[in-house]
Amino acid sequence: MSLRLGDTAPNFKAVTTIGEIDFYEFLGDSWGVLFSHPADFTPVCTTELGRTAQLSNEFKKRNVKAIAVSVDSVEDHRGWVKDINETQVTDVDFPIIADKDHKVAELYDMIHPNASATHTVRSVFIISPDKKVRLTLTYPASTGRNFTEIIRVIDSMQLTDKHSVATPADWNPGEDVIVSNAIKTEDATTKFPKGVREVKPYLRYTPDPAK
Repeated sequence: MSLRLGDTAPNFKAVTTIGEIDFYEFLGDSWGVLFSHPADFTPVCTTELGRTAQLSNEFKKRNVKAIAVSVDSVEDHRGWVKDINETQVTDVDFPIIADKDHKVAELYDMIHPNASATHTVRSVFIISPDKKVRLTLTYPASTGRNFTEIIRVIDSMQLTDKHSVATPADWNPGEDVIVSNAIKTEDATTKFPKGVREVKPYLRYTPDPAK
């Protein structure tokens, strides 16, 4: 059965490019981004892993750990990392899981038989520090992931976890957010001293409370 939002992310032990890990221990109290790749030495995935490495400081700022998974061996992974570093002008500093037995792929329902019976689809799982699945994305093999969007969603979730707000379409940090409908307008004006702009009784905006 596929994982749903709010489900507990399954734990696992796996061999990776940094040695054997326990997934929960690896994450610790950090957020996690687990993303899968159909196979090593593939062009789209090479750009994706390179982009993840280029965004290393952005992930660290947000207390996020990235970890990738592919069905090939650690030896293949290490050879691939050399190519990634060379072609993407970066330094891959996160682990890549060797999932030859498809253990992780099956735990996270990453193999979709109608797409491929042996290779993982391009999945993304964002996991919060309490080990809950907070976002899932699945891309077709021909389309590279948008890592700017992944960072944006993390920013939104971290903000909305802390404040009683939601983020509107295309929101980016620093832009106005939506006041939760659980808060009455008279209470919202006290809770959000920067001001509340009411468009409709159910649609109220306030400046980003994190700024």
